Amino acid sequence: MKKLFLAIFILLLQVTFAQNEKEALQKAASYYKNLNYVEAINAYESIARKGVEPQELLENLGNAYYYNADYTLANKWYAKLFNGKDAKGKPFNIKPEYYYRYAQTLKTTGDYDTSDKIMNQFVTLADKNDVRAQLFLKNRDYQAEIKRNSGRMELTLLKINTRKSEYGTAFYGDNIVYATTKSGFLKRRSEWTGDNFYTLYEANTDSLQASRKAKLNGINTKFNESTAAFTKDGNTMYFTRNNFINNEVKTNGDHTVLLKIFKATKDKHGKWGDVQEMPFNSNIHSVAHPALSPDGKYIYFTSDMKGTFGASDIYRAPILKSGGYGKPENLGDKINTPGRESFPFISDDNILYYSSDGFPGLGGLDIFAVKLNEKGDPITKPINIGRPANSAEDDFCYVINSQTRIGYLTSNRPEGRGSDDIYSFYEHTPLRFTCSYKLSGVVRDATTNELLPQAKVTLFTHNNTLIEETTADINGNFTFNYTADCGDLQLLLKAEKDNYSANQQSLALNSSKDTNAEIKLSPIPMNKKVEVVIGNDLSKVLQIDNIYFDYDKANIRKDAAEQLAKIVAIMKEHPTMKVDVRLHTDSRGSDKYNLALSQRRAKSTVKWIISHGIKKNRITGKGYGETQLVNDCGNDVPCTEEQHQANRRSEFIIISM
Repeated sequence: MKKLFLAIFILLLQVTFAQNEKEALQKAASYYKNLNYVEAINAYESIARKGVEPQELLENLGNAYYYNADYTLANKWYAKLFNGKDAKGKPFNIKPEYYYRYAQTLKTTGDYDTSDKIMNQFVTLADKNDVRAQLFLKNRDYQAEIKRNSGRMELTLLKINTRKSEYGTAFYGDNIVYATTKSGFLKRRSEWTGDNFYTLYEANTDSLQASRKAKLNGINTKFNESTAAFTKDGNTMYFTRNNFINNEVKTNGDHTVLLKIFKATKDKHGKWGDVQEMPFNSNIHSVAHPALSPDGKYIYFTSDMKGTFGASDIYRAPILKSGGYGKPENLGDKINTPGRESFPFISDDNILYYSSDGFPGLGGLDIFAVKLNEKGDPITKPINIGRPANSAEDDFCYVINSQTRIGYLTSNRPEGRGSDDIYSFYEHTPLRFTCSYKLSGVVRDATTNELLPQAKVTLFTHNNTLIEETTADINGNFTFNYTADCGDLQLLLKAEKDNYSANQQSLALNSSKDTNAEIKLSPIPMNKKVEVVIGNDLSKVLQIDNIYFDYDKANIRKDAAEQLAKIVAIMKEHPTMKVDVRLHTDSRGSDKYNLALSQRRAKSTVKWIISHGIKKNRITGKGYGETQLVNDCGNDVPCTEEQHQANRRSEFIIISM
């Protein structure tokens, strides 16, 4: 009987424990669902300390830390998620999104190689149109870029930093203006807007240090003021302030504090006043962190307004001579990503600096730079400015004096004094946006290995966009000097000569060393009878090299016309011959896009042949996109450029004689 009572008692304990566990998980999930991440963390960690770690707990606990920008602790729980098993002992079925987040948090630990491996898995699992996956593939050499741009400056921690938060430096004459928290315990910043109350201070500067700080006159209120920008004459300023209505702070649906940009002017006594809202402010989204173009014609800022690519984007609006402002415009997907872009600054030498966590980087927010033309349009890709400006933590609010090369940035790296700290720097080596590449080579006869003089040699991008063409000298030598964005380049080299079959090869160029190439051409046997049989491909019969088109275009180029002229000639030789043109692409890009592009190119090819004397009823054409690949290089399969090139082909099939 005692054993029976003991068994019943143990069973009741187990049922009670299971019920308590279920209720605890439900309560933690409720905190999480209501965005109360602090309470959710406490509740989930209390459960985890009892050895209970189901998949939902690990996901939500990792997310709670991730959303609060505590990537180190987020990494701890994501690592458990990736190593965890379900009740049947099988590994968890993990969604692609967690591969991305885990990869980002691994950077905080300095494990960039493992982060890249996890990102490669994310690329394989994610939707092929996921921009984050596409950005990673386009920037696979990001670690080399960071290494190339590192070591150009040294950082100095400013003495004006406290245990609270200081951030957002602006040049103000010979002084600087920055924001610091007013009082109380500072919670870690969880959103790009921040939700703490800041005051603007002015400080004197002496070389790489700052001192004698004082509140900026006439601007500060009981609400939040931060991130200022000043006109060249120092009489007008733009700054960020909490969005408040009827003396109450305005928030959106997820309790994020909304921000607005205000303008102030200085009176004859040197006091700031006449504070006015910008017309593009809103009560449903944030507008913050102003910056001015060097010519004063544009105001740049951060916003999450409708049309934003990610959590926040960089925008600009014209400053009109009448005193008003034009319509804000998004700077586009070359600069903005599905992540966070914020804290813009434009230097006097027309470089836009801003922070992003959407591009591959060192972790958290990294500082990027892009060169602008006179109209403010980007003329280079955004590049990571390297260490020590960037770290595994959040790095932002970068400003620099183009003449003295002295500047400031903000970071929450652990070696600082408070939550966010301001660092000064001297940039002793300028940032390089483009690099010079040198390609030298020789053309030879594939049969005799003899040098071939006067061969036509052409250089293309990997997307078949013409870069430059030249003619080999009397010794078969040729040289190309090419300037482009820094990084490893994948290019195509093509050689042609009368009585020889054209040939091409892929090349990888590196700016750190010259590249040498040798390309061989096979002689065409003289007096060989061209065999025209139904079903044959004229491009192979005539030994026609591929028909090239410029990237994303369908117009017939000069080199393509030279190849198509051979098709026209043989069709005129055989007046009853009918040909079907079939255009194919590789798998890069969306299926729908590739199909439409190949159809446009097929139509353009047929139209060109008809325009050169071939009747409409003798030539047809169709684009097949990536539906008829000749190898296994399908969607998301890593392949060489040569393998992709094999799938980019033009066929001219004889369908009747």
